[in-house]
Amino acid sequence: MNSLGDAFALAATLVFSGDAALWRTVALSLQVSGAACVAGALIGLPLGSWLALSRFPGHAVVVGVLNTLLALPSVVVGLGVYLLLSRAGPLGSWGLLFTPGAMVIAQTLLVLPLVAALARRLVMQSWAQGANELHAWGARGLPLLGLLLWHERLALATLVLTAFGRAVSEVGAVMIVGGNIDGVTRVMTTTIALETSKGNLALALALGLVLLAVVGLLQAVAAGLAQQARRLGAHSLVTSAAGNWERSGR
Repeated sequence: MNSLGDAFALAATLVFSGDAALWRTVALSLQVSGAACVAGALIGLPLGSWLALSRFPGHAVVVGVLNTLLALPSVVVGLGVYLLLSRAGPLGSWGLLFTPGAMVIAQTLLVLPLVAALARRLVMQSWAQGANELHAWGARGLPLLGLLLWHERLALATLVLTAFGRAVSEVGAVMIVGGNIDGVTRVMTTTIALETSKGNLALALALGLVLLAVVGLLQAVAAGLAQQARRLGAHSLVTSAAGNWERSGR
């Protein structure tokens, strides 16, 4: 018990003293996960919107595959990216294996199904609520979709935060493709795993506390956005979106 108490005390000291190694690891984690989240959103939001509004042969199969990928194990993603980026792989000439770039690719593939699936449900719901009425105001095609997404911007922000939380807490894929190289590809989750195996509980606990703080902050922001969205939900989707449409001059 004394040893555990000492570990917690040293962990708190590392956090509040601004330990360079600890905060370098935290910064890399946030950079990698942030880049993966942006890439996943840029691909996943249009993909989810397209799946929500389009119908084509095999549509149900594609949606089923997308929903299945929500439970895709991270180590499988890591293995797939490793095979692609290894010297014998088709993308081996890129030289990305065991770099932060490989970690971004792996995390992007992890969050992409989540973003696309949630975006699909969000667009379907928004479309069902106000598409017909907005048609009457003269909105068509991409402008119509843009109005609906703009009205759901807080929900979209919550979606992106959820994806970031998924990325920043991931360990299996980044361990495989990043190699956990000190000062190069070592992020919070891989450092926690390594230092725990070495018995260095202080650093592992310090990073665990920071990771919990990051995830807790994301949850608080997401909850605030959801509450704000519920308050705005008292206003009609059609009224607010159509007002934006008219102010834009059609």
